[in-house]
Amino acid sequence: MSKKIRTESVDYLFNAILSLKDKEECYTFFEDICTINELLSLSQRFEVAKMLREKRTYLEIAEKTGASTATISRVNRSLNYGNDGYDMVFNRIEEAKE
Repeated sequence: MSKKIRTESVDYLFNAILSLKDKEECYTFFEDICTINELLSLSQRFEVAKMLREKRTYLEIAEKTGASTATISRVNRSLNYGNDGYDMVFNRIEEAKE
């Protein structure tokens, strides 16, 4: 990535997110900090990643989520060559279910 994301401002944002106590607080905070479209885009990418991990086809994913093939491809690249952030979170979600 060409832009540095580890900045004081990003640290401050992440500390704010980490201070949230439950889903209701997440809704309250994210509705203030994001536009509806930004929030829906983030949730769409997360759903795309979930479906890619389930070995669903691009066509299935596009039909269910409305994501473009370019978005699906970007998420797939992150799953395969990223920092394993998706895997970390999906594993924690699975562990919490058990």
